[in-house]
Amino acid sequence: MQRRAFLSVSTIALTGLAAHWAAADPAAPALAGTAGAQDVGDFVDLLGASVDRLTAAGPAHEQHTNGLLTAHLDTVTDPLDTGHHRRDAFQRLHSLAADLAHTLAWRHFDHGHYFLAARHWIAALHNTHALGDTDRAAGILSDLAYQAAWRSDHTLAQDLLTRAHHPAARSLLHLRLARSLAAAPKAARCALNAAEHDLHRAGSDRPSWCTWMSEADLAVDTGQTLLDLSDTRPAHQLLTQGEHLLPAARDKTRGIFLAYQAASHLTHHDIELAAHAAAHALELGRRTHAPGCEQLAQRLIPAFRPYARQHTVAHFLHLASV
Repeated sequence: MQRRAFLSVSTIALTGLAAHWAAADPAAPALAGTAGAQDVGDFVDLLGASVDRLTAAGPAHEQHTNGLLTAHLDTVTDPLDTGHHRRDAFQRLHSLAADLAHTLAWRHFDHGHYFLAARHWIAALHNTHALGDTDRAAGILSDLAYQAAWRSDHTLAQDLLTRAHHPAARSLLHLRLARSLAAAPKAARCALNAAEHDLHRAGSDRPSWCTWMSEADLAVDTGQTLLDLSDTRPAHQLLTQGEHLLPAARDKTRGIFLAYQAASHLTHHDIELAAHAAAHALELGRRTHAPGCEQLAQRLIPAFRPYARQHTVAHFLHLASV
């Protein structure tokens, strides 16, 4: 049932949203406001501080904090729907609602709840529209495109990707576009070149939603795209480079990088290196409570089974079975 619902959202709502934002005028926010209306600044401060503490609790507590963050999103949404507030209050409420919905979208995605992830990304998009922030809107659409590509719906992924103004945002969109263009090698390589060019122009003053974008992400997504294009040798080098560049604080992402790296090693028949990377990815996925990372590692099991007598492969297969 959830899968049918997600496909309905994908084909009807998401492509419509992409078309809207591709033609959107970024000039003016759609914020409503009433002069002299209620000031909810202290209330928003209280909610924001609570959200910061909940998101800082870490992945080990997500089973508890997800429900609390959802309740906070409902609490933020209610005054937006029913209240009469000053313009600055509306702006802060919409910003907090966009942050909450965006966070919850990624958490649902990590746990394979794709319909719920899409619903929350759409909620984040609507709140971002109220702020007139087209760069962030493009970023949210790129997240939806990432989910579509993850589920092998590359046509939808390409439909969702749209324009952005900041170079870091454009770099991310180009990378995600390249990942969806495996059937069009020339276009994929053009998108990769554009992603590299824009990232080098981005500087340190970036939109808050893509401050994490780095040379490590560029290397790994480029490597994975080249792997999809069967250009395996540079793909392997870039995947290894990206994993080494990634800071320790991003171990959830490191696990995904290592799963990609394991797949790259397998294409070169470097079975021991592949099994070592896959086992590490699986361990990181479990430690950081990232089911998506675990799934990437588990998908490699059939390719490893012919080598089950090798020690490193046997270790990985044992880890995967418990």
